Amino acid sequence: MSAESTVPSPGLAPGPPAREHGPTAVQVLRPRRGAPGFRFPVRRQRSPLGPAAPVPLILADGAAALLAAPAFAGAAHRPLLVALLVAASLLLRAQHAGQPVPSVLDELPAVCGRVAVAWLALAALVAAYRPEHALGGRTLLAGFALQAAAGCALRGAVHARRRALLLRRPRAALVVGPARTAQRVAAALLRQPRCGMRPVGVVAGQPDGGAGGLPVLTRGAEVERAVVQNGVRAVLAVHPSVRTEQGPLLRALAESGCAVWEIDAESPSYATKQRLAGFSCRRLLMSGARRGSAGKRVLDVVVSGALLLLAGPLLLGCAAVLRLAEGPGVLFRQERIGRDGRPFTLLKFRTHRPADALEAATRWSVAGEREMRPVCRVLRRTSLDELPQLWNVLRGDMSLVGPRPERPYFAARFSQEYPGYAARHRMRAGITGLAQVHGLRGDTSIEDRARLDNAYIDNWSLWQDVCILLRTAVALVRPTGS
Repeated sequence: MSAESTVPSPGLAPGPPAREHGPTAVQVLRPRRGAPGFRFPVRRQRSPLGPAAPVPLILADGAAALLAAPAFAGAAHRPLLVALLVAASLLLRAQHAGQPVPSVLDELPAVCGRVAVAWLALAALVAAYRPEHALGGRTLLAGFALQAAAGCALRGAVHARRRALLLRRPRAALVVGPARTAQRVAAALLRQPRCGMRPVGVVAGQPDGGAGGLPVLTRGAEVERAVVQNGVRAVLAVHPSVRTEQGPLLRALAESGCAVWEIDAESPSYATKQRLAGFSCRRLLMSGARRGSAGKRVLDVVVSGALLLLAGPLLLGCAAVLRLAEGPGVLFRQERIGRDGRPFTLLKFRTHRPADALEAATRWSVAGEREMRPVCRVLRRTSLDELPQLWNVLRGDMSLVGPRPERPYFAARFSQEYPGYAARHRMRAGITGLAQVHGLRGDTSIEDRARLDNAYIDNWSLWQDVCILLRTAVALVRPTGS
């Protein structure tokens, strides 16, 4: 395999394009990265009574359940019923959706719904084990009203205290993105101190002399100094390209204890109820394991390992046919952009030889080209050319389900052109995904793909992965190519 080469012209315009590539991996435009090797000091654990601590809300929910105890007046085994109610209420504890400054009004439907579920579950348990002591409708209504009212009042008091703390001691924040956009977002936050954030600097690739406002930090040493001196607790990414360009910096800041937020500074490009100074925002999970990620990884390892064993003869057969029809080089390896903007080497059966390395990196799709040999066309139409990616899944480079990975050239280009595209990289890339089962394969809308990929990540569940895998298996029976 030839050595990897770099083509230095970033302004090349790809033609209507080809997704297939040859055995030589080429990087035409690698997404810019923050300087590697950031080492920010790890923050001390937050106080159990601090603005983001869960303890006050846990105490509020437990106290609300205790305040509903009068509803059990005259009921048998009253202490046991109260204890069960408290346990059920804490297990079903309502949590705010990561709002920068939470409000009890945002939580009101969730609080009432979980209180109702707790009381209905308690009533069902009592009726099952002690039918003679079943709770009546009046008891249920009184208990629900008491606990819901107490829960909302106590949570409202906790949120009011937190807002007061943030108003007195707002969280220092860095705004990351193009200088002019970042300065505009920072100015809006400074005009609205109730947001609880105080921007102290702008991190940009290059200074913008006419932007004015906060100091623009362009070097790693300047960022580290600002973090230490100001006690930075939040990072605001204000441009879709930031996740790709400044991935290492964002990860280092997140690992040091900073909360990372993505801000839509232009227009609402994704559906969210969260707002910060009027801008759409959402929390990015840049460090630590996402809840349920262990289950997703177990599913990946079990299914990919089983498929590699079961499909072993099929893989060998495809490789033998390609070797006879096309000659050496059955597999090709190509750099793709995966989770958090990190590159990895993707494997596929080679079904087309590009004219040169530049074509491999900058063309889009050759699935319908007539010069492709019949055996290669069959492999593409049946998606059998994707089978080697099961090894990528087993290694941990990819997942069975997730956003499809792209080459560095297109990842950088699409991150600039389509709002929200770079946010796809907050999850491991996949062999199939929500966009693919909706028919978005090959030469289809990148904007639609990004929207569905982000919707998949925002609403991820293990059951959703299973459903997508089943729909993919059904789609393979009636292949349309990629």
